[in-house]
Amino acid sequence: MTLPWHGQAAAQFPGVPAWGVPTSHRALPALPMVHLEGVTAEWAWGGADGSGVRVCVVDSGIDGGHPLVAPIDEAMTVVFENESEPGIAPTEPVDTAGHGTACASIVRSLAPKASLSSMRVLTDSISGTGRALLAGLGWAIDSGFDVINLSLSTTKPEFLPALHELADRAYFRRSILVVSAHNMPVHSFPWPFASVISVASHDQPDPFLHYYNPSPPVEFYARGLEVPVAAPGGGRTRNSGNSFAAPHITGLCARILSKHRWLTPFQLRSVLFQTARNVTLNGVRHASAELHPSELPARPPDAAD
Repeated sequence: MTLPWHGQAAAQFPGVPAWGVPTSHRALPALPMVHLEGVTAEWAWGGADGSGVRVCVVDSGIDGGHPLVAPIDEAMTVVFENESEPGIAPTEPVDTAGHGTACASIVRSLAPKASLSSMRVLTDSISGTGRALLAGLGWAIDSGFDVINLSLSTTKPEFLPALHELADRAYFRRSILVVSAHNMPVHSFPWPFASVISVASHDQPDPFLHYYNPSPPVEFYARGLEVPVAAPGGGRTRNSGNSFAAPHITGLCARILSKHRWLTPFQLRSVLFQTARNVTLNGVRHASAELHPSELPARPPDAAD
């Protein structure tokens, strides 16, 4: 028998961003495990709201006045002066591109009481440089945020060593780095690193529903298709992509940490594993598991609409 973590992972399914999986139509294999006593979804995040947890969204900025996002506790940006080394400066909580605001609204929906901050590394056209990414991510790690959401990556290998160092620094400083996989089946970084929590999309509407993936490079699947998010100017829209799967895991991490502050990154990752819907105990799905996709009822409308 071929073990799932030794098998080939499909890079793309039609209609789902690269590295994701259509779990509403394709059942994932049950993963047998030795369950740590008492770790269930209710134990992990039941009754929690993110209180006392600091989250940073490293992205295109955040619209601090949007009702689905506010308040923003700190807003910073990467600045370049005369082609010098990048610096960090305070800025207004704005986001003309909307990408960071959309991600932040997902985090806020799952962890409404978390402290939310913004580090802007992208331009208004959702592009940026590797130098800006390194500077902004380094600031977020050194500032001691509990959870950092990074819904972006770089394909340039020259930034690989520095990103590896930053990811390891975050891990050992107990800063959870949640990174989205690329939306196309290409190699990019830092989401394939072992020290980060990498996330791709599934196609079901439950914001708490996540799956563990034993086949590298992606580690978890979370909601990433037709996600209700904040839009620039105070509006709402629906977005799809792995960028919007990652903040679901970020928000979930914030909820878990607000209830269990003692968890290290390794332990938190283990909690996510044990509460994943496809993980089983002695061949039986645990209490947080859902029905096989073929047994699911018709897709319900979103409460956020």
